This record gives sequence, C-alpha cells and structure tokens, in this order.
Amino acid sequence: MTQPVTPPAAHPARPWRGVLVATALPLNEDLSINYGRFAEHCAWLVENGCDGVVPNGSLGEYQVLTPDERAKVVKTAVAAVGGPRVMPGVAAYGSAEARRWAEQAKDAGCASVMLLPPNAYRADERSVLAHYEEVAKAGLPVVAYNNPVDTKVDLMPELLAKLHAEGYIHGVKEFSGDVRRAYRIAEIAPELDLLIGADDVLLELALAGAKGWIAGYPNMLPAASVELYRAAVSGDLGTATKLYRQLHPLLRWDSKPEFVQAIKLSMDLAGRHGGPCRPPRVPLLPEQEKAVRTATERVIAAGLG
Repeated sequence: MTQPVTPPAAHPARPWRGVLVATALPLNEDLSINYGRFAEHCAWLVENGCDGVVPNGSLGEYQVLTPDERAKVVKTAVAAVGGPRVMPGVAAYGSAEARRWAEQAKDAGCASVMLLPPNAYRADERSVLAHYEEVAKAGLPVVAYNNPVDTKVDLMPELLAKLHAEGYIHGVKEFSGDVRRAYRIAEIAPELDLLIGADDVLLELALAGAKGWIAGYPNMLPAASVELYRAAVSGDLGTATKLYRQLHPLLRWDSKPEFVQAIKLSMDLAGRHGGPCRPPRVPLLPEQEKAVRTATERVIAAGLG
C-alpha cells in the first residue's frame, strides 16, 4: 500500500516556527492509547494548516505514560506527518533521562525537541544551565519551555539569554503570561525565537514579535486557529481581533489546571476523539463542564469549529 506523501515542513531551518499543536492523546475507555486515532489526528491537524505537532507535552499526558508508550507516541506522530514536523517534549526528572528522550526523538527522525527545566525541585540557575547543556548533547535543537506556574522554576529573560548564548536553546515556549517579557527577550537575545505558550495571550505575543505558537485549542479548531495566528503575526488586526474575541472563552481554558479535560471535551463535542484522561486527572466539575460546553457550542455555531 502506498503511504501518503507528507509535504516538507514550512520552516526547515527552524521547524519550531509557525503553529505547532501540543497534541492531546486520544484514549480508549479503558485508558489505553488509541494510536490509530492519534495518527489520524496528527495528519488532520497538518491537513488543516498547522505546521507540526508537539507530542508528549503536558497536554499529551506524558507524565502518566510508560516508557514504551511514550516512545511509540513519537514514532506514531513521525509516521503520520514526517519527522521534521514533530517536536516531542522530552521533559524528565533527571537530565540523563531527558537526554535519552532527546536521543530517541533524533533516532525517530524528529528535527527538534521541547524541554522543561528541572522540575523535581526548585532548581537554581547553575542546575538549569547544566540540565539544558546535557540535553543539547543529543544533537537536536532544543526549545525551552518556561512554565513557572507548574515547575516553580522561572526562566527569566536573562537566564534564557545565557542558555541561548551557550548554544543550548534556540527558542522558548513562553507560558508565564507576562507579555512584557517578549520585549526584554528581543533586546538581550534577538536571535532566540519567542513562541506563544499560552493560547489566551496569543494576540499580545504575536504583536510582540512571536515566531510561532505551541498551541492547545487547535486540537479542536485548527483551521480557525491558524487563521487567527496568521492574521495576528501579519498585523491584520481586523481579522485577528474579531477571531480572538470569538475564541477567547475557549482559549483561556488553556491556562487553567483543567486544560487537558477541557480541550478533550471540546474535541469530543466537535466530533473529534478526545476521550478520557488518565488519573490523577479527574472529570470536570459540572459547572466547569457546562462552561466549556457552552463556549464550544457557540464556536461551532459560528462555523469556527
């Protein structure tokens, strides 16, 4: 059987640019991974204008996957859309383990990886530098992921500039929510690519010069999300502002602790398979489910989902 031909990545030299979707992982009712649906989902995202996928991030529930599952998720994504379009998360408690995941990604054909700072404890600057140095030895470009809310380690612009100057990172997924940092990063590390890390500050960071978006809600509405991103980075504020206002009741769920459950519910409502989450995540509370359901249905009714 002839395999479908996947077009090359839009940004071969910097494959983390553009709209890369932090993929939700479709689970069956018994909480096993539905790899067939995952492969189809990755392909559908690219077909709908997204530039690539980021498996094994927090949205992909990497923390509760076995090593075999985690490796198979990467291989499935690569088979579905091609290695240059796949930037897996390689976070781990230990630097040696994170490096092994980066090496696995390289062997699978990926062109870059995304890495959280050490998160088993509140790491200091020396530990952060050593961590990224070790993983960079795998030989793939590293995009840092700054999520101080969850990791308790804040990659401030000055630290990011050091990591970039040493050659350890090439971009940063910025999830702090502080859009002022975009301007500081541009001043002290102008070659470091800023990537939008939270859906609900997309417009603000796009206008501040972001080169990409590692996105959550495009799992449910890729075409509208890509239209929003393209309009925002091109300065088409008429189009971008209208879409942003329409989508923001959903986008803001990306910054809530229940973001995985919310995005999967929206996927289910839109006819995509989100499915359940693995423990310790539990179903949304009734009032949360109602809010997500209402916002999702409005977006679908507007023809955006």
